[in-house]
Amino acid sequence: MRIEYVIKNVINKYTMKKSFLLFVLFLIFTSAADAKKIKNENSEGVKTELFEQTIDAKVKGNKYDQFWSKCVGAGRANEGLRAGWLEQLKLVKDNCGFQYVRFHGLFHDDMCIYFLKKDGSVVYNWQYVDDLFDRLLEIGVKPFVELAFFPKDMAAKDSKTQFWWKANISVDQNNFGKWHDLVKAFTQHVVDRYGINEILTWYFEVWNEPNLNPGFLDGTKSDYFRLYKEAVLAVKSVDSRLRVGGPSTSNFVADDRYAGEIYDKNKSVFYPNDVINTKEWKSPWMEEFLAYCAKEELPLDFITTHPYPTDYALDPETGRARGATRYAKSTIDDINWLRKTLAKSKYPNAEIHLTEWSSSPNSRDAMHDLLPPAAYIIKTNLDCIGLANSLSYWTFTDIFEEKGGGETVFHGGFGMITFQGLVKPTFHAYRMLHQLGDEKLFYSEPLFVSRSSQTGKISALVFNYPKEYETKVPGAEDRERFMEASSKQIDFTLINLKPNAVFQIELLGKDHGNIYDVYQAMGAPQSPTREETKWLKAQAWNTSKMMIKADANGVLKINQKLLPWSCLLIKEL
Repeated sequence: MRIEYVIKNVINKYTMKKSFLLFVLFLIFTSAADAKKIKNENSEGVKTELFEQTIDAKVKGNKYDQFWSKCVGAGRANEGLRAGWLEQLKLVKDNCGFQYVRFHGLFHDDMCIYFLKKDGSVVYNWQYVDDLFDRLLEIGVKPFVELAFFPKDMAAKDSKTQFWWKANISVDQNNFGKWHDLVKAFTQHVVDRYGINEILTWYFEVWNEPNLNPGFLDGTKSDYFRLYKEAVLAVKSVDSRLRVGGPSTSNFVADDRYAGEIYDKNKSVFYPNDVINTKEWKSPWMEEFLAYCAKEELPLDFITTHPYPTDYALDPETGRARGATRYAKSTIDDINWLRKTLAKSKYPNAEIHLTEWSSSPNSRDAMHDLLPPAAYIIKTNLDCIGLANSLSYWTFTDIFEEKGGGETVFHGGFGMITFQGLVKPTFHAYRMLHQLGDEKLFYSEPLFVSRSSQTGKISALVFNYPKEYETKVPGAEDRERFMEASSKQIDFTLINLKPNAVFQIELLGKDHGNIYDVYQAMGAPQSPTREETKWLKAQAWNTSKMMIKADANGVLKINQKLLPWSCLLIKEL
């Protein structure tokens, strides 16, 4: 029935080349065989874990903040002026509920904001910024403002740059006053344009990963602290209620490479797999930043940092830098470290915003395109409920050019949507999270059960993050073997539902909503035709859905085997 429908749908929608139609038919008829093969491979020598649970739908729930939909990342401001970028932002807003978007380069020269005249005066031009912010607000998304980088005429002479688009990052210590004036002028402008009540809902974050030198700030730790001081005083001079924070530092580390004024590679330590998860990991500069703000009596409304579960450190055996990956609960550890550090500071009530996060900080990590990050996203966000104000996924789109454009359709880009608009499993993960209710009834991995306080309806998520990857978040090196892991047999019952309540069950898995495999089966065309692209877009949404009803006594039984990395959404209609 399903095969006949898909064939008819394909033939009716497209006038296809014969070769492409044959491919479609081949893909349809082989998908069931492929799924069976995966099932058999998984069952040989790999155990299936059993999970059993009964949940009372009438039990008292606990309200919680769905912090995963607070903010999402993007590349740079100028990319936000493109039609495709804006279309994809609306897509994630409508389906994933993101409230804010954060990006680099607001003050970069390609936004045309800063004009230095011969007499030394400055003319500010906010036209490009206004156009971008207007469009964000029309979509229903607010900017999580990153105050960076320098306009060329404010940076040091012959400034070092970052990215192919040459972000100016070198500090001229004679220009701290000009930095203050720029931030103040910008803040006053957005207040005048959008009104103080709107801007009071925004966040102003000072810079991006200033501890990376070489990297995002050609300057010292003290230089960054001065940049923060001038920025926070500038913003607060417009209205003291506006929210400002930092230090927006990069990855947590377990050594002293960032203890001094600049990064010291000789103190960078590589920890092998049997040691890495025994160390205490800290956010670079955070303790010193909190102490500096207290000493200078500076406001600090929120702190920001980027807890990727990876490190890139010096291997003493080879003398070269080497990547290492921490365990699946590293994000919980990192947030708890932040909470303890804040509690001991002058700013115990500051919000915690993790303004970049993903399975790795590599924009060419093949794993970003594959299935495992979906289960990792769901697991980590559910594990961290109540611990932070936001955990911002980096990024929502592959329209992203830190290293230039991607060389292929799937190139390991950060985005949860490809340049062409194909949604990845990571998109489905956030879409599923967004459909949970705001009252938590039960959570014990792999099952989360919730209820809507407005409608009283039940929704639940079940996911299989395999035990084989608890000690190491999957990366590109696991791309050929990630399905060689444990399945989970889910057997749970919901009681005290409305009699005959109707539910939709949706499965994201190896053969459902996993567009990378479909693209590869097509032959991975470098430039898909318009017909192929349209068909791929539809296939990317092809999760498996079915309807099920509770019985007359309000009992619903779910019995489902989940292959590795599969995610199951159960939602009352």
